[in-house]
Amino acid sequence: MTANSFNEGAFSPLLSVWRRVLTLAGVLLLSACGGHSSPPPFTASGYADDSGAVRVWRKDVDGEVHLLSVFSPWHNGTTSTSEYRWQGDTLALIELNIYDKPPEHIRVRFDDRGELSFMQHEVNGEKQQLSSDRIELYRYRAQQIRQTSDALRQGRVVLHQGRWHQNHTITTCKGDTIAPDFDARALSHIERRQSHSSVDVSVAWLEAPEGSQLLLVANEDFCTWQPKEDEF
Repeated sequence: MTANSFNEGAFSPLLSVWRRVLTLAGVLLLSACGGHSSPPPFTASGYADDSGAVRVWRKDVDGEVHLLSVFSPWHNGTTSTSEYRWQGDTLALIELNIYDKPPEHIRVRFDDRGELSFMQHEVNGEKQQLSSDRIELYRYRAQQIRQTSDALRQGRVVLHQGRWHQNHTITTCKGDTIAPDFDARALSHIERRQSHSSVDVSVAWLEAPEGSQLLLVANEDFCTWQPKEDEF
C-alpha cells in the first residue's frame, strides 16, 4: 500500500540526515546531537528518504539487538517490513516481508561466524532460490539500517504514532492522549487528509531535541505495525 505522506518536511534538519549519497555525514550529524546517557533498551525511531518513510523499532538486551523496520513508499510501491537480529555485532537473522502482488517472504540465518546457515525464499507461497549476490545485498542493507538506528538512538530521535482527532489531539498507540507541537503546515496537511477520510487518520511523527516533525499520515492503522516491548 502506498503511504499518504508528508514528504514536504523531509528536508528539515530532523529528517534530512539520511540521504543516500551522504549517509556518513548524516550518521555523524545525528551522533553529535545525542546525549551521553545510554538510551533505553526498547526504542522507536524513524526517518524519511527520497523514496519513503521508515519507522524503526529496536530492542537491546544482553548484547542482542532485535530490529524491525517498516518502509512506506511516498508514491508507488507497497509497504514492506524488515526484521533483523544480531548477536553482538554478528548478524544472525534477516527476515523480509514485501506485501506486494504476489507477496514475497525471505528468511536468512547466519551462524556465530557470520556464515550462511539457512535460507528460505517464497513468492506467493512458492519456494525459489536466492542468489549469493542478493544475500550479500540484504546483509549490506542490514548493516545500513543498524548504523542508522545507532545514530537515531544517540540523537534521541523518537517515533510516536496514533489516531488524530478534530480537536488537534492524538490518541497514541499506548492509549495516551496528547497534543504534539506541529507547525501550521503540518496541521494543514493533517486536516486536508482528514477531510477526505471517514475515519480518524493515523499520524506518525518524530520528536528530538531540535523539535517535532510530522513523518506520515494515512487512513491505515499505524498501531498494527507497532510492536509491544514485552512481546518484541
